[in-house]
Amino acid sequence: MRATSNLKNLEGLKAETTTGDLRDSASLEKAMAGCEVLFHVAADYRLWVQDPAEMYRSNVEGTRAILEAARKNGVRCVVYTSSVATVGFTGNGHPANEDSPVALADMIGHYKRSKFMAEQVAMEAGRGGMRVVTVNPTTPVGERDIKPTPTGRIIVDFLKRKFPAYVETGLNLVDVRECACGHVAALEKGKSGERYILGGENLTLKQILDKLGTIAGLPSPKVKLPYFVAFAAGAVDQTVSGRLLGREPRATVETVRMGKKKMWASSGKAERELGWIAMPAENALRRAVEWFRANGYV
Repeated sequence: MRATSNLKNLEGLKAETTTGDLRDSASLEKAMAGCEVLFHVAADYRLWVQDPAEMYRSNVEGTRAILEAARKNGVRCVVYTSSVATVGFTGNGHPANEDSPVALADMIGHYKRSKFMAEQVAMEAGRGGMRVVTVNPTTPVGERDIKPTPTGRIIVDFLKRKFPAYVETGLNLVDVRECACGHVAALEKGKSGERYILGGENLTLKQILDKLGTIAGLPSPKVKLPYFVAFAAGAVDQTVSGRLLGREPRATVETVRMGKKKMWASSGKAERELGWIAMPAENALRRAVEWFRANGYV
């Protein structure tokens, strides 16, 4: 954790904490001394950033540094948390898997590009002598999203009634609790140098909003926004909020471009090799709504 990190989610956890930074190799080596296994779940998860180089330093070079620290400390196994964003999606909505064709050129935006590059670093290490297993969570949903992440903001914006319309896109939602269990399964059963999609339920954005409406007792938007209108709105918000006001936009050109492809995925490989079970998203959405309301986000 950083010196400025919010430690609310660690309250009551029987664990020793230490201060460090992905960009500070010495702090990583010190923190890892005596550790047998490592779960590398840290990343700069933003869909817009003023200084893209900062994101690459954390996500790519930080991953390289933490793997080197693990090697020096003789860590037995590293489970690296990548993202379903690195998988090859198509425009036809057919669920992607670990073998779907994909290249760096397919990555839209700095977050996706940095995670793709970091994943290559992790998988190369896993094939080069270290035991490194990669997991690719889809869209984690549930409680304790303290930032909130871009995923959590979808729910918060809906609860604040800032979702007057929707676009035709799709996501795979995974229960954050199940996702944590999947990391442990990867440690115990995963093959080094391989990656495993940890997914749940494939849903359109409209289906997600309808479920949130039922859970929260709020109306779900009925207006579908044409792609060109969403693109224009993203361009305006990115220019005004991002470039002129220096704050993170609610929508960007890149997020709209991402939305043209339904990010639906198959967890078949994890089911076969890790014992993974894909669960419906409703319980996780319900817990997320209750947590955001109980903690003053709405």
